[in-house]
Order: sequence, then C-alpha cells, then structure tokens
Amino acid sequence: MSKPLISALAQFTAATAGRNMTKAAYVAVIVGVLSMVLLTDSQAKEARGWVDALLWTCLAYFVFEWLVRLRHMARQGRLSLYVSSSAGIVDAIGALAVPVALLLGVEPKTAWLLSVLWVLKVVPGIPGLRQLRRVLVLESGPLLSVLVIFLMVVFLASVAEYFLERDVQPQTFGSVPAALWWAVVTLTTTGYGDVVPVTPLGRLVAALVMISGLGVFGLWTGILATGFAAETRRDNFLKTWESVSKVPFFATLGPAAIADVTHMLRTIELPARTTVIRKGAQGDCMYFIAAGEVEVDLPGKKVQLGEGDFFGEMALLGNNKRGANVSTTKVSRLLVLDLIDFRVLMARHPDLAETIDAEAKRRALENK
Repeated sequence: MSKPLISALAQFTAATAGRNMTKAAYVAVIVGVLSMVLLTDSQAKEARGWVDALLWTCLAYFVFEWLVRLRHMARQGRLSLYVSSSAGIVDAIGALAVPVALLLGVEPKTAWLLSVLWVLKVVPGIPGLRQLRRVLVLESGPLLSVLVIFLMVVFLASVAEYFLERDVQPQTFGSVPAALWWAVVTLTTTGYGDVVPVTPLGRLVAALVMISGLGVFGLWTGILATGFAAETRRDNFLKTWESVSKVPFFATLGPAAIADVTHMLRTIELPARTTVIRKGAQGDCMYFIAAGEVEVDLPGKKVQLGEGDFFGEMALLGNNKRGANVSTTKVSRLLVLDLIDFRVLMARHPDLAETIDAEAKRRALENK
C-alpha cells in the first residue's frame, strides 16, 4: 500500500474518530435512507440488488465509524462517558439496530426499516438544536403550565361531550375514551370531521373547545418565540463582547464599561473586496476591526488596517464628509458605532475619548 494512500486513510480515520459528522457520514445517511425508501417500493424490484448493496455498504460504514470512535475514546480513557452519551447511543443504534434485528429472525425488508434511525446521526450537526434545547429548559415551567391547561380542557371537554352526545351518538360518544379522540382533534384545530356533535349544547361545547385551542397554542407559540428572542439576544451579546474585548481601545475598560460598549455596538460580517466607506459620503458612524483587514485608499498611498484598528472616526469628530475610500481585503468582522452612541460613549468614558482623539489627530498629520 502506497504512502499517500496510507496517509489519506489515516486522515479519514482521524476525522471519523471525532464527534462531529464528516462528509462521508452525511453521504452515508442520505444514500442509506433513500435506499431504504426504494426497498419498500414494489416497482423497484429490478434495482433490488443495487439497493441491498448500498444498504450493506452504508451499514458497514456506520459500524466502522462506531468501532473507530470506541477505540479512540478507550485510548483517551473516556469510553464510559462516550457509551453513555447521546452521541454514543445514536452511534450504537446506527451500527447495531439492523444486524440485531436480522439475527433475531426479522424479515430483511422489515429489519432494514430500522435504517431510518440513521437520520438521528445528523441531529448534533443542526445549529439551532442546542439553542432550542436551552429555550425548552429555560421555559419548561411556562410550557408545562400550558400543557396542564391543554390536558384539563381535553378531559373536561371529552366528559362534557360524552354526557351530551352519548344517547344521540352512542357509537362515537359512547365512552369517555372515545370522546377523547374528538377532544384532541378539536382542541388542536385539526378538525377531521369524522366525529361531530349534533346537539345544540354539544356544538356549544365544541365551539368553546376550538376557541380554547387557539388560545393554548397561541400561548405555546408566544412562550417559545419570546424564549428564542431572548436566547438570540444573549448569543449576540456574547459574540459582540468577545469582539469588543479584542479591540485595544476597549481592553483597558472594566467589565461594566465593556458591557456598556457591547450594548452600543453592532456587528457586521463582510466578504473580501467589499467597499465599506466611499470618499465624499456623509459619515454617521465609525468602525472597529474585530477580525480581518481593510485597505484605506489615501492620495498617493494605500494603508492597511488590521485587527484592533479603527477607522471612520473623523466623520464623528467634526468632519462629516468621508475623506477616503475604505474596502476589505479579506473576510472581516467589523464593530459599528453610530454617531449618537459615539457621543454617549465619549461622555461616559473621557479617557477613551482622549485616546481616540489623539489617534485621529496623528492619522490626520500622517495623511497630509
């Protein structure tokens, strides 16, 4: 076996040992699930051989992935932690569910249906799920309270409809459990129409249940929306705080002052070769470079500014007209401070105002 092939195999094994999904794993999940779907199609009998081969190939990859991670975690002394984790359980299910079912004598066409569990492997790679889990934990109290209201309305409505409709419709409302189906369908505003009250009081109860359903699900939606908004603000605040702490002018400020600055700044992400400022334009903000690099096009020369530098302050210190073109040379993350916030910040932190003013005067002399 050649050295490049050995090196590529070693890199592939190292990437597989990680906890994150690799490109090969995504391909295996997609191909495996699609193959399982084709296996259930009676019109795809001609491709049965190819489908079986693809399913066994995907299964072999997930077994290999599971064994590699078991070996990697065992070497690090974290085998028990991995086996009991959600990722370890999902990896074990993906590798063992189908083989165990086949060994137990389950029909192959039925056993391969368990390959649908492979889609669980992509769950950790979905960016918003961690945020969703945090929102559900933080808002668990209000969510459970609404759930209790939901169950109360369902039970009370089913008992009421049983009392009002049992003599008129004994087949559909002949027991409370039978009426529960109607209550759930009505409260969720699904309304299949297979079970409908016919008495005037029964219809009145149904109308109240439908209105209650709108209120219950409106509460759930409002709680989740508020939780997501709060979590998004928190994430944005933390990201901006991290960017602010990298700027030398803010590094000497205390935590309270940095928090004050963080609330004022807004972050923008720009690709390379993007114009940030045009010469002669009206200026109403200044920029701090949290990451990346920009190029200032001055008469006769071009100046590069990197992480920690700032620009555009001259428009906020008296001259509202932009004096030069500024564009990014690479992917950059900029912190934007608007004119009103700039004046408030300078009033609260005179030492920072003096630093920026001195740096602005120095640059003005250099640019002459």
